[in-house]
Amino acid sequence: MLYSYDLSEYGDMIGDQVRTGAYFKALRQTVQPGHVVVDLGCGPGIFSLLACKLGAARVYAIEWNDSIEVAKEIAAANGYGDRIEFIQEMSTRVVLPEPADVIVSEIHHILPLNSRSLSTIIDARQRLLAPGGALIPRCETLWAAVAEAPDLYRRYTAPWEENDFSFDLKVPRQMVTNLNRSSRVQPKQLLVEPQCWATLDYQTLKSPDVSGKISWTAARSGTAHGVSVWFEAVLADGVGLSTAPGQPELIFSRGFFPWSAPVDLKAGDRVGVSLKADLLGENYLWRWETRVLDRDNPKRVKAAFKQSNFFRKSSASLPKLAENHVPRLNEDGQLDRFILAKMDGAVSLGDLARQVMVQFPNRFATWYEALSRVGELSKKYSL
Repeated sequence: MLYSYDLSEYGDMIGDQVRTGAYFKALRQTVQPGHVVVDLGCGPGIFSLLACKLGAARVYAIEWNDSIEVAKEIAAANGYGDRIEFIQEMSTRVVLPEPADVIVSEIHHILPLNSRSLSTIIDARQRLLAPGGALIPRCETLWAAVAEAPDLYRRYTAPWEENDFSFDLKVPRQMVTNLNRSSRVQPKQLLVEPQCWATLDYQTLKSPDVSGKISWTAARSGTAHGVSVWFEAVLADGVGLSTAPGQPELIFSRGFFPWSAPVDLKAGDRVGVSLKADLLGENYLWRWETRVLDRDNPKRVKAAFKQSNFFRKSSASLPKLAENHVPRLNEDGQLDRFILAKMDGAVSLGDLARQVMVQFPNRFATWYEALSRVGELSKKYSL
């Protein structure tokens, strides 16, 4: 599922003047009077308002979460309620009565690869955009550099390496070093020159899966802890955004892929990294493989790691992902199956909550708790 922001986070995004200002410049350059615009993942609808302000005849604001209710109120308060059609649904299920001249979106998180975001943009371009129509952003490039980040690395590994009880906690340590996370790595922490490892051209992109190989020669000596990753976006001609180290800090931070262990690099050492992101269901499976060669003896491998966020899962859950696993519903699954089977267009949510309490007498203390569970599934699956 796409990352869902809350209102305070949306407020932070609107208040990010670099980010919001860049999108306004791109919209001003792209939207013409009379245009039809799609605001993909509209949130509170700021891009929809800007499109109307710039003369759009019609805006289709699409958002799957409840922030769209706030967007409706904001649009009405600003006199644009009659020009914006709000659609609370996943865009891949939306059919519009007319093609869009412009599709604007910002549905990624730290990196553009956020759940089904790339699939969503590909689908919108193919089904909702008029021939020759414009996409904002047009393109995003992914960059990477080996970084020295002892404080960040220690924050996640130290609890599993040092404890007052002499316990062996190596298993969770391995898990946390297979978990990519956000960071604010700075230019002085980079041990190599940044390299572009993937380009997402939204005008031609066909697959949500992304991969790339990068190689560096260490520019200086230091202790490497992993790879810092960021994006640069081209929104329109001469208009862009960057989360690169050294650029003005945006609401988005940078990604960090830790190594299994720190590596002492010498200036001139060779570092090769393969990064792969494959969309499996609703989430990305990330894999990063590293190989470090000694500058004085290029045949000597100083370090070699094969890592994946697959390994962040506890060992107890791994068998459930095996192809020969035969699954059986737990109580939560049985509960949801019962509720969904009763959503046949004939039973109200209140009555369904009462049936749930009879069927699962030990699950809910009150009718309101049962109604809340029923309501969550209704919001997600009902027409």
